Amino acid sequence: MSKKLGVGVIGCGNISAAYFQLAPLFKGIEMRACADINVDAAKARAREFNLRAETVDELLKDDELDIIVNLTVPAVHYDVSRQVLDAGKHVYSEKPFVLSLREGLDLKKRAEKKNLRIGSAPDTFLGGAHQLAREIVDSGTVGKITSGSCYVMSRGMESWHPNPDFFFQPGAGPVLDIGPYYVTNLIQLIGPVKRVASLASIPMTERVITSKPRYGEKIKVTTPTTIHALLEFANGAVVTLNTSWDVWKHGHAPIELYGEEGSLFVPDPNFFGGEVRYTKHADFVKKLPKWKHPLLVPNQIHSQGAMANYRTVGLADMAVAIAEGRPHRCSMEMALHAVDVMTSILRSGETGKFVDITTTCERPAALDVDAAKALLAKKPEAAAKPKKKALKKAA
Repeated sequence: MSKKLGVGVIGCGNISAAYFQLAPLFKGIEMRACADINVDAAKARAREFNLRAETVDELLKDDELDIIVNLTVPAVHYDVSRQVLDAGKHVYSEKPFVLSLREGLDLKKRAEKKNLRIGSAPDTFLGGAHQLAREIVDSGTVGKITSGSCYVMSRGMESWHPNPDFFFQPGAGPVLDIGPYYVTNLIQLIGPVKRVASLASIPMTERVITSKPRYGEKIKVTTPTTIHALLEFANGAVVTLNTSWDVWKHGHAPIELYGEEGSLFVPDPNFFGGEVRYTKHADFVKKLPKWKHPLLVPNQIHSQGAMANYRTVGLADMAVAIAEGRPHRCSMEMALHAVDVMTSILRSGETGKFVDITTTCERPAALDVDAAKALLAKKPEAAAKPKKKALKKAA
């Protein structure tokens, strides 16, 4: 594919830097402009990445932009995406896609009316580790998946985030904030969800911020922060999803899937890489399948060490899919289904009843080694490990 679709970004917060930095790795897209309600933030990002800083209205009218990436806060995801579609442009949203099924169905209707595409993060399930897990499932190596467990638990964000209020208000909480990574990965591995049930609670109704600059401030918690859910999939599999921001430490694996022929251990879907393990019956398979996936290369150094980060791969796949006339992997249908699953989990926690899922979707096409290479504009380079500090000479 030679033609690149022009991309504009609305929302120039922390996450925007990853999009701007990593977009050049991929074919099909070119970052051209950005906007933010904070004009200074937009100008700063524009200078940093050689873009045009525009107002939101200017961005929506810019003829050089084909796709708008919505990186605003979740509370206004629907409003901003609606404006983008009404302006006649494709939209790609950060997670969660929307905060209600009603909002998602309205955007779906608007997109279909104008023959426009909607895409949504997360795209981490396209990472090399999770596509290896997909290959193991699809090959039948562990047999049909019959059950599983997921754990995403920590102490919460008030110890490190400068403004953690949002995380503890309706529209956030661990299900809607972190849940999209897990639910989306489960959908791509197993398929759509049929019904859900959950128990939810607010163990701490007040939190104390211990990060700067608001150290010592208290914030009210108005949404459940511990939710234990049960998901029944259309294929009959039953998976537990345990999410909490009230846990100091735990020893559970992020995702374990249990098949008729073995068990599959999947790394944290919040990231593109990680270790995949599986068993043949009760014994671990020591030699993994040959898997030189380009989106498994650890291309960045983080506090945890070298990590694979390929954010924007979902956006690039959507752009290429538009040109090729094929479905894109981070689809509106899957994002809408994930929202339906997550909001139904919260509703079950309120009512104490099982909730049937009214939407469905197809599993996205796998992004195997060759398909991933076809999306890349250049080969990923492994990040250089930081040099160790020289030892101080003895006095």
